[in-house]
Amino acid sequence: MEPPSAPGPERLFDSHRLPADGFLLLALLLYAPVGLCLLVLRLFLGLHVFLVSCALPDCVRRALVRPMCAVLGFVAWQEDSALRDRRLRVLLANHVTPFDHNVVHLLTGCATPLLNSPPSFVCWSRGFTEMDGRLDLVESLQRFCASTSPAPVPLLLFPEEEATNGREGLLHFSSWPFSIHDVVQPLTLRVQRPLVSVTVSDASWISELLWSFFVPFTVYQVRWLRPVHRQRGEGNEEFALRVQQLMAKELGQTGTRLTPADKAEHMKRQRHPRSRPQTAQTSFPASPGPSPDAHLTTLAHRVKEVLPHVPLGVIQRDLARTGCVDLTITNLLEGAVAFVPEDIAEGTQSLPTASASKAFDAGLMLMTSQAL
Repeated sequence: MEPPSAPGPERLFDSHRLPADGFLLLALLLYAPVGLCLLVLRLFLGLHVFLVSCALPDCVRRALVRPMCAVLGFVAWQEDSALRDRRLRVLLANHVTPFDHNVVHLLTGCATPLLNSPPSFVCWSRGFTEMDGRLDLVESLQRFCASTSPAPVPLLLFPEEEATNGREGLLHFSSWPFSIHDVVQPLTLRVQRPLVSVTVSDASWISELLWSFFVPFTVYQVRWLRPVHRQRGEGNEEFALRVQQLMAKELGQTGTRLTPADKAEHMKRQRHPRSRPQTAQTSFPASPGPSPDAHLTTLAHRVKEVLPHVPLGVIQRDLARTGCVDLTITNLLEGAVAFVPEDIAEGTQSLPTASASKAFDAGLMLMTSQAL
């Protein structure tokens, strides 16, 4: 039985906030006056919650701010909290909204560094922790975890580094969070919201906050998993992959190899869709795949040398999506891309099983040599 294909970026990131279903859209229009009143009211209440959170100590703040956040529409609860090991200093979670770290902090004290952003008032006001020595973040986080200052709190990190819609799959986990400590505590986040999408790929955190104030509520469900220890001789990449598969299984999703760079490319294509050539007026049939540039053609011929029974058009289409020779070869070998095998020798019928076996061996040799 062939394994299910990993979801593409179009399934991991929502591009539209409003529902496509006509009944839900009508319900949203009827709810809009109430939502606008809630938005204005919660803006004033949110300012008071922010001032209270700044003035109170951490132990008192979580007890008071959590019910106040429920009034603002952020409802949070946790499951299997008995599995929480408070001695561990590294917590790992999947990323769904810009406020995941705030919700987890309400449930258990934690600190989260803001990546790819200079220290600023906005960073502090959003609940992120500023680390010293940002040029070497891993060393700063290791020193933070090793410190024994009065009330040490664990680090909450998001190995995906970018938020998804939380429904289909997890992004590829970065390896650097797994170099901080040999034992990590995973937790899974499920976020639900009525009427509109939980998050949109190109939306700012301010617009996400306004939508959170507009809808009746947003429910955050946190579930604790058992601590995961690094196995003997296990590298950071293998450790990250094992934790990703564990969390994906718990969420009922798929662990993918998509990265934040794939999200950026997907958003770029959405903002600037490529104009397809008009082939209706031409007398010759349309090409089976997209028109590639010289670089894509070179990559396609490299894959063709390894998998000669795969049509060139199929290779070009998958390369245009992945941009990686190794990933395209893996997709073709694992059956993630459907195709009709070509005859390798003219006038003979090649057996698909034999050609697939040879292609599999050649693909393994190519990927091994490139990895070395």
